[in-house]
Amino acid sequence: MKKLFVLLFVSLMAIPAFSQIKFGIKAGAATATVPKYDLSTGTTNIEAVKDAAWGFHGGLFLRLTLLGINIQPEAYLATNTYEYKVTSGTLPEIKKQTFNRLDIPVLVGFKLGPVRLNAGPAAAIQIGTPKALIDDPNFEEMYRGATFGYQAGLGIDLFKKITLDARYEGSLSGKFGEAVTIGGQTFKLDQRQPAFVLSVGLIF
Repeated sequence: MKKLFVLLFVSLMAIPAFSQIKFGIKAGAATATVPKYDLSTGTTNIEAVKDAAWGFHGGLFLRLTLLGINIQPEAYLATNTYEYKVTSGTLPEIKKQTFNRLDIPVLVGFKLGPVRLNAGPAAAIQIGTPKALIDDPNFEEMYRGATFGYQAGLGIDLFKKITLDARYEGSLSGKFGEAVTIGGQTFKLDQRQPAFVLSVGLIF
């Protein structure tokens, strides 16, 4: 958490160096692959009701432009609810698991005609602990602290006031392992499920 705030502080200190500064609010939806759990026992089984589910988000963004390069840090609250069929013995039960988190992507990109292309790391800070589907301590350990993935996509601005974005969000752990060390700092990578993120924003 402390490393994340240091990164944001450095970004804010660099604001005066940029020739153009915009900020705004944004909201949208994301369709994400439902997480699967390998926590089944001989008498208990967990199965996702659907392969994917929609979630929602809303928050703020800041766009800094210098020499044609955009840096866009964002902070928004996001929520996703997934349904599972939990079978214990012979009695199946439908249970819901809700994830609430603070997402902080920092995207770098440029414009290609009217279209913005951008990509960058995305931190996720879990707010609270999702309800456990079964009595297993792994649920409490699975969602603690800040983890990092990435976002990449494209966007377009309309009438200099409305911004539209479409992005893919994914995990870095498959390529880099559970953590990476940069400049002596260790960042924990997560195994977040792939998601397509759509949003609309208002530029001030």
